[in-house]
Amino acid sequence: MRLFGRKGDVEDDGIATFWAWWEGARPRIDALVAADDTAGLAAELGPAVRAVHPDLVWELAPGREAAHALVVTAAGDAELRPLAHRWARAAPTGDLLWEFHPSRQANARAQELTVEAGGVEVPVGKLVLGLRAPLGATRVDVAAYHPVFGELGEDDRMEAALLALDRVLGEDEVARWVGEIRTVTHEPIDGVAAVHLPAVVADLASGYTEEQWALLEGQTASGAPLVATVRHPLRPVDFPLFEQHVMVTLPYAHRDDDGLPAGESVEALGAFDERLAGLLAEPAAAAVLAVHLSAEGHRIVHVYADPDGDAAERLRELAAGWREGRARVDVAADPAWSAVVPFVS
Repeated sequence: MRLFGRKGDVEDDGIATFWAWWEGARPRIDALVAADDTAGLAAELGPAVRAVHPDLVWELAPGREAAHALVVTAAGDAELRPLAHRWARAAPTGDLLWEFHPSRQANARAQELTVEAGGVEVPVGKLVLGLRAPLGATRVDVAAYHPVFGELGEDDRMEAALLALDRVLGEDEVARWVGEIRTVTHEPIDGVAAVHLPAVVADLASGYTEEQWALLEGQTASGAPLVATVRHPLRPVDFPLFEQHVMVTLPYAHRDDDGLPAGESVEALGAFDERLAGLLAEPAAAAVLAVHLSAEGHRIVHVYADPDGDAAERLRELAAGWREGRARVDVAADPAWSAVVPFVS
């Protein structure tokens, strides 16, 4: 049961309408692809995708297993990423001709491809990257250079760089592992061909193959001490369907002079954490703990869930057993994980 209301229902209806349309339009689409009729494909697919959401972007690409792939992507818009993934989840089973993806996929022959920006063709094979990955960083920063960048404005250079990186690494992997992206018009001294980026990312990712947590200290807006435990790295792209934010607030009775848990409250919170971990380990919950923090006499727990699961109801039941004050559970749609953006890696 979806708990955040009408917008989600409307989006689900749009997805269902698209796939009903696809079933009838499939013979026409196949014929247009065979004829390499790009204008005809745009006339067919454009309105159908816009009916799901006007800001989604579609494209056709070579398939991994099928001849063709239909990609409908949020194009980096975190608010729309869950919708694109729900569109793909509702897709029919792929066949020899078609497969479906909610993000641009890496292409093993990316160096042979060309992207277009500002009316200029940009061969991916000539893209050069300056790479910087500070010690302990969870992402690599990129300075992108191409010989044609001097002909393009800043926005078009960025569009070309992003499209090329998606071809080389895959859109979701760019979101996971690439940090700051900037474009330059002079080749970096230590630049490497963009096709080597997957190897750099694979090396970086090898340090994060198991679940990790970071302990952070800071201050609240009023200046009180704050201690947070954060999933590390914390990235919404890892959980694209978890667009429902469930925030549990637990007042604790025993605190030290800084307002942090003390004495019996430490034990009570530890017991709650164990029950929470057990709940989230159940597949039916379809949820993940992102952050929990303690400050000013309250533990605040941020969980993100698939709204089609039952995590919110289970968390309400769990919080009802809290004995050190009245627990509060707030549920809202938050596809961009804006509630925890200060902690996102």
